[in-house]
Amino acid sequence: MKGHDVLGYDVRPDVGAKTSLAELMKDTIETGPDAKESIKPLLAGSKVRFADSLADVVRHAEVTFVAVQTPHNPLYEGITRIPETRVDFNYDWLISCMKSLSKEVEKAGKENFVVTIISTVLPTTLRRHIFPILSRRIRLCYNPFFIAMGTVMRDFLDPEFILLGAIDDDAGKAMNELYATICDAPVYTTTLENAELIKVAYNTFIGMKIGYANVIMEVCDKLPNTNCDEVMGGIRLAHRRLISGAYLSGGMGDGGGCHPRDNIALSWLSRTLGLSFDFFDAMMICREKQTEFLTAICRDHHAQTGLPIVLLGKAFKPETNMTTGSPAVLMQNILQEKGITAKMYDPYTDGEEMKEEILKEPAIFFISCKHDCFKDYKFPPGSHVIDPHRYIPNPKGLDLSEEMSPAGKFGAEMDPQAVKVFHVGGVCKASTGVPNMNDSWSC
Repeated sequence: MKGHDVLGYDVRPDVGAKTSLAELMKDTIETGPDAKESIKPLLAGSKVRFADSLADVVRHAEVTFVAVQTPHNPLYEGITRIPETRVDFNYDWLISCMKSLSKEVEKAGKENFVVTIISTVLPTTLRRHIFPILSRRIRLCYNPFFIAMGTVMRDFLDPEFILLGAIDDDAGKAMNELYATICDAPVYTTTLENAELIKVAYNTFIGMKIGYANVIMEVCDKLPNTNCDEVMGGIRLAHRRLISGAYLSGGMGDGGGCHPRDNIALSWLSRTLGLSFDFFDAMMICREKQTEFLTAICRDHHAQTGLPIVLLGKAFKPETNMTTGSPAVLMQNILQEKGITAKMYDPYTDGEEMKEEILKEPAIFFISCKHDCFKDYKFPPGSHVIDPHRYIPNPKGLDLSEEMSPAGKFGAEMDPQAVKVFHVGGVCKASTGVPNMNDSWSC
């Protein structure tokens, strides 16, 4: 349809040069680009060809897509009760494919051969399992598709966005140029690991939405004069806060005069109605556990440095003095529970005199509310600033996941009098300009 010369290959012995796409997909029920009419007429006229060998594909291709399955055992498919155990996907077929592809690329002597894996994997999979077996001649990208069975063609030709994990600028450029001939969707370029995580996070987000809608369905089934479709119809109109990108940044937990208490009240209602699952209780436990996670980071820094802990921000959200339901106050209480008394300061609730007092001596400053003014604070030398919002300037690029070594050094190689800023959830990275990391590859 887009004028490209497409050659496919499959390890199945019955698929080869004499195979037609229409024959291969004769039992598949799929729709065409409009997601309504059958794909069969398009398949009948398709010019897609198949090769007899992987070597033929390598000789032919400028860009190679690898769409090998990463299956789960049927126990983890969602068609039976969830087992007690949890397992990763099975990468045996993907690893085998990439080994074979690497060998053929080496034999052909091709340089800068662009290979794009689209298989679903968990974060760090490609670096752990694929890099060690990858030919140095290959330039790898990760480009998982957001397609649904039944509407694959529509979803490919008209995607919401294109996700591209790249470690090589030239390979990323080649993929961008290819997609420019297919659609006008934005290309979101990021690291391999981010792309791996975005793919599975996207899929599970759908499951979360379905689970929430089904909770409302169950509530409506047990309450008089309620209707699930009408309730969710109202929810769908909330384009500013709910059906939008709002609240999709990692940081402190939910707060305010409505949200925590409403979850707790709905948890009571769930138990009163005898719902099959207390979704709202799970959300409050999640909020509490995530606050404990942040508290543990502060405690670790406190244990290693002996510095006092100061929580910057009492308010439940930025640029306000309202502290009702504040996750910052919850954090202070959990620290107290653990035997640590943490000072707390908020420019919207406390005076300038207190600000001068807390900034006199080095401390572990935890940004517990994202007030904009904290970006301009002059922290005392030797202080640690822990930022779960990732907005405080971080010139050294410290990442808690990288700097918190087993020995608990917390950037000990730096000047002990330097102010160390740690971003929880990773150092801020631009979504473009991904560095070339070919030197880290091995054959």
